Amino acid sequence: MMEQLLYASEVVVNGLMAGVMYALVALGFVLIYKASGVFNYAQGVLALFAALTLVGIQQGQVPFAHLINAITGGHLDSFGWTVPSLLAILLTAGVMVILAILIEKLVLKHLVGQDPIILFMATIGLAYFLEGLGDLMWGANVKTLDVGLPQGLSETMESWTNSLTGYGFFIDRLDIWATVIAALLVAALVAFSQYTKQGRAMRAVADDHQAALSVGISLRFIWVMVWSIAGFVALVAGIMWGTKSGVQFSLSLIALKALPVLMLGGFTSIPGAIVGGLIIGVGEKLFEFVTSQAWFASTFGFTLSATESWFAYVLALIFLVFRPQGLFGEKIIERV
Repeated sequence: MMEQLLYASEVVVNGLMAGVMYALVALGFVLIYKASGVFNYAQGVLALFAALTLVGIQQGQVPFAHLINAITGGHLDSFGWTVPSLLAILLTAGVMVILAILIEKLVLKHLVGQDPIILFMATIGLAYFLEGLGDLMWGANVKTLDVGLPQGLSETMESWTNSLTGYGFFIDRLDIWATVIAALLVAALVAFSQYTKQGRAMRAVADDHQAALSVGISLRFIWVMVWSIAGFVALVAGIMWGTKSGVQFSLSLIALKALPVLMLGGFTSIPGAIVGGLIIGVGEKLFEFVTSQAWFASTFGFTLSATESWFAYVLALIFLVFRPQGLFGEKIIERV
């Protein structure tokens, strides 16, 4: 019995680590929603595009190399040098800022005052465009991302938990680093949103575009700023997920796991994204652990498998029925 409790404790800890990874993606959605009042379907693809760009810069790859080779018949591949990880991250962050400026100039400025559904459809088109652009620029093959973050099981954590409980927890060092980085990122974003002039302007823009314009708030600047921040968050998420599972086009699907996180935490709450991610991460790990136990099979006569693929959405559905605004979301009341 004690061994089962200790193993369950390990499952909870790993669930918390996974929840932080989900929350990293959800943060980008929250930022865009707070600034424009629309769900940014392209956030998952932003994480993919940032990770592809980072790997390409690190390896000194020539953008659009295979397209250029197909047109010219050449064999262009790379510049012949590699870029240090820190410099590559800074350059990629610069690319995401440039991308934010282009998105504002080419897409968003033409949609001021439009219904949220129009902006949502624009982000869908943007997602497919960026996915195709990433393929053309850097190729569709699976890439390995390494920025120097520690990986593998943490021997220190295993030794420490073994001395406390007599049972060593097996925890990936990358997950520990992701937790620390996410905590610092969330603290910075909360402080920015609540205590800076730009953060207050961001909330004003989300409430009413036209009213924000009438009091002198530059809608274009706010959108560029928020999409730049969302791009940086996507870069951090892309680094974590890309390091963990490789940079591949399925990386964009992590946006789907962020949906139930947002439904639980609320679309307008930065802390809610973190709490929702932790609930989803722990919940799906514990649920899989419980339903795979022998006592569960003997009691109910069946076992469940692959629960991680659907547990989060069932939990989100329950929240939609009983608390549609989420744990930290604002309840909207319309009076007629």
